[in-house]
Amino acid sequence: MVLQLQVWALWLLQEQEGINFDLRTLWGTMNWLAKGVVLVLFIMSAWSIGVMIDRVIAYSAARKQSRAFAPAVAGALREGKLDEAVKIADRFSKSHLAKVVVAGLQEFKAHQMSAEISGEDIEASRRALERAEAIVHAELKRGVSSLATIGSTAPFVGLFGTVVGIMHAFQAISTSKSTGIGAVAGGISEALITTAVGLFVAIPAVWAFNYFTNRIEAFDVEMGNSSSELIDYFLKRTQARAAASQVNR
Repeated sequence: MVLQLQVWALWLLQEQEGINFDLRTLWGTMNWLAKGVVLVLFIMSAWSIGVMIDRVIAYSAARKQSRAFAPAVAGALREGKLDEAVKIADRFSKSHLAKVVVAGLQEFKAHQMSAEISGEDIEASRRALERAEAIVHAELKRGVSSLATIGSTAPFVGLFGTVVGIMHAFQAISTSKSTGIGAVAGGISEALITTAVGLFVAIPAVWAFNYFTNRIEAFDVEMGNSSSELIDYFLKRTQARAAASQVNR
């Protein structure tokens, strides 16, 4: 119904001679409530754009550093150099894999000084990895939920502006005692502008939210795989040390 009203209004505005569709003039004729709606929508748009830029930079850096981190730390672990592996992880501070792996390595190193590494120590390393995954997941998700909020609420804010514009149009009819297009053009224009701005804000926010959610899920899978591989490495290292102890005895 609202869409039909907007199409009808646009057609009338195009057909009516002598009406100039100018944004400056339209802004000047808007009442304070409609202006407030537009300002709120622009604030929401600025916030969503800021989140998009921040997340793109963060995800790109995480992906780039993780690609360099994975082969470097794998080589250090193959040689049994845990200290070197920790140093490598510290150099890649923006990598999501490095943040998780370094937590497991530090926990494992803390128990490595004992003569035997029990299953409880391995479990402690597993819990450290899970905690690190949760922390990194929260960091990766920072600000993304606000995109969903903006994407779902911006159309309704624009719809509120539409209602305000239609009310303004009827007020103009009541004041001027005229039913011509000139009496309602300003109010209908407000309705069209606020609805268009609401959609303009919501659509990119929804797209970005879905895109970033997929990226986060991919990062979660990578962190989970790295954690599993690191636990397997700890188990093999523990078994190797136990076998070596048996041989020495």
